[in-house]
Amino acid sequence: MGLEMRAVVLGEPEYPELLKVLSDAPDPLYVAGRLDNRPAVALVGSRQPTPYGVRMARHLSGELARAGLAIVSGLARGIDTQSHQAALDAGGITWAVLGSGLDRVYPAENEALARRIVEKGGCVMSEFPSGAPPLPDHFPRRNRIIAALSWVTVVVEGRLRSGSLITARLAAELGREVLAVPGPVDSALSEAPNLLLSQGAGAAVGASAVIGALPPGVELYARGLSDDFVEAPAARLPMEQLKILECLSTETLSLEQLGHRLGIDLPSLAYILFNMELQDLIVPVPGQRYAKKTFIRC
Repeated sequence: MGLEMRAVVLGEPEYPELLKVLSDAPDPLYVAGRLDNRPAVALVGSRQPTPYGVRMARHLSGELARAGLAIVSGLARGIDTQSHQAALDAGGITWAVLGSGLDRVYPAENEALARRIVEKGGCVMSEFPSGAPPLPDHFPRRNRIIAALSWVTVVVEGRLRSGSLITARLAAELGREVLAVPGPVDSALSEAPNLLLSQGAGAAVGASAVIGALPPGVELYARGLSDDFVEAPAARLPMEQLKILECLSTETLSLEQLGHRLGIDLPSLAYILFNMELQDLIVPVPGQRYAKKTFIRC
C-alpha cells in the first residue's frame, strides 16, 4: 500500500476500547492511519449490490459520517466500497478492516481507496501481519472486529448465506444493536435484511433511525447535542456488562460460573446481573442460570 503501518498492542492507549470485550481480541492490531476514539457504525452488505442497495448504503453512510460517526466496513467490493466512498465524499471518517495483511489490500482495485481513507484521517486495520493473503477463513474473523468496533451494525443487502448475517450475529452476541434496510420481498439480496427484520431487528429507514439505536450518550453526540460523547451519560455499556454478554454468547451460565470466569465477587455480580435484567440484556433460565437475550437465530 505504500503506507506507514504500526502494530498497536492490547493495553496501549490507542487500542480500541470496544475491541477489548472480545475473548480473542486481536493482539497486536496492525494499523495504518489514525484510529481515534470516536463512536462508530458498521455498514455491511453484498459484494454485488442492487442499485437500491448502493443508494441506501451511500445515503446512510454520508449522513452518519456528517453526524461525526466513523463508518466501519470491510473494503470489499459492493456495499463496503460504496460505504467507505460515501463517508469520504461527505467529509467524514471511515475505518476499513481487512481480511489480509495491510500490504495486500483485497481487492487490489481498492488500494487507491485504502490510501484515500488514510489520507482523509481514517484508518485501515487488520489482525493479520504483512504478507498475509486474503484467505477465505480470514473474513469471518475480520467480521468480528467490524462488529466489535461498532455500536450499531446495519445490514444493507445480502443473501441468506452471507457474511453480512455473520457480522449481524456477532454484533448481537456482543450486545450491540443490529439494524437492517428493508428491501423488496422478491429480491434475493434483501433476504438477509428482511430475515433480520422479521426477527426483531430495527429498520434502518434513514440515518435518524440508526442514530436512535445508539447508546444515549453517543446519540446525543451524533445529534449535535453534546460536544463530547465520552462525557455524555450512559455513552457505553460498562465493560463488566460487555464481558458478561460475551460469556453468555454461546451458553447459559450460573452466577457462580460467571463469577469464576470474570473474577467478580458474587454480591457485586448479582447486582450487575439484576441491572442487566432490567435493561433487557439477559434473562434467567431454568437451573438458576442466565442467558443472553438476542433475536439473532441465523
